[in-house]
Amino acid sequence: MAVHAHPDDEATSTGGVLARYAAEGITTVVVTCTNGELGDLPGGIKPDADGHDEALVVKTRLDELDRACRILDVTHLELLGYRDSGMADWEHKGHPDAFCNIPIDQAADRLYGLFDTYRPDVVVTYNEHAGYDHPDHIQASRVTIAAAERTGIAKKLYLTAMRGNRFMRMRKILEEQGVELPPMPERPPEWVTKMEEQEARITTTVDIAPFVDRKLTALRTHASQVQDTFWSKIPTEALADMFSEESFIRLHDVTGTHVPEDDLFAGVR
Repeated sequence: MAVHAHPDDEATSTGGVLARYAAEGITTVVVTCTNGELGDLPGGIKPDADGHDEALVVKTRLDELDRACRILDVTHLELLGYRDSGMADWEHKGHPDAFCNIPIDQAADRLYGLFDTYRPDVVVTYNEHAGYDHPDHIQASRVTIAAAERTGIAKKLYLTAMRGNRFMRMRKILEEQGVELPPMPERPPEWVTKMEEQEARITTTVDIAPFVDRKLTALRTHASQVQDTFWSKIPTEALADMFSEESFIRLHDVTGTHVPEDDLFAGVR
C-alpha cells in the first residue's frame, strides 16, 4: 500500500515499485489523500488566476490518476477525498477543510479501515523531515504512521527518499547533451542538512529499470501538472537514468531482515 498526498505523487516516487510488484503478482493499493484542487488546469492556469476552476481541476486530476494507476497495473485505488492544502507559503492551507488541518486521529481512522480491508504487508509513505515541506505530504506521513502503529498490520513501513546524487547525474547527462542549464541555485543550509540526513538514513534501494518506461508514461499521463514544466523538458534518457532506482528509509520491520536491502518484500515472502 502506497499512501500519497495528491494525484501524480504515486507515479513520481513509487511508480517503479508499484509496476514491479504488480508484475510479480503482488496486490498493490494506492491511497490518494487529497483531490488536488490547487493543481494547475491545462494550459498552466494556477490557483487564484482567472479561469482556475477547482471542480474542473479535480475532475481532470482524478481522471489522470485513474489512467496512471491502470498503466502501473495498480490493483486498487482508494480516494480519501480531502481538500488540497496548497504549498507551505500559500494562504490556502488555512482553509478549515484543508487536509493539513484535519485531526490526525480522524484521518487515521479512515486509513485504519483501509488497512483492515487490504491487510498490507508493506506500506510506503513520505519522510516528514525531507527537504520538500508540502503540508499535505507531511500530513500524509503522520496519518499513515499513526494508522500503521494503531493497527500493527504492516510487517514493514517505508518512507520515500530521493538520493541527491540522482539530480546531479541527470544534470551531467543534460550538460553532455549540450543542454543549456541555469546555474545551480544556492540551497539554504537547513535544506542541505535535511537532504544529507535523509540520504544517510536510506536502507533500501529497488532496481526498477525494467519498469522505468511505464513509470515515465504514468507520470506523463498527469499532463495537466507536468506539461510545460521542468519535467516535460528533460530528455527521456536522462529521466530513465534518474528514475532507474527508487530508494526508501525502512521505519518499521518485524521480519529481522538485514539492511541494506534491494527489495521491499525481503523477509516477507
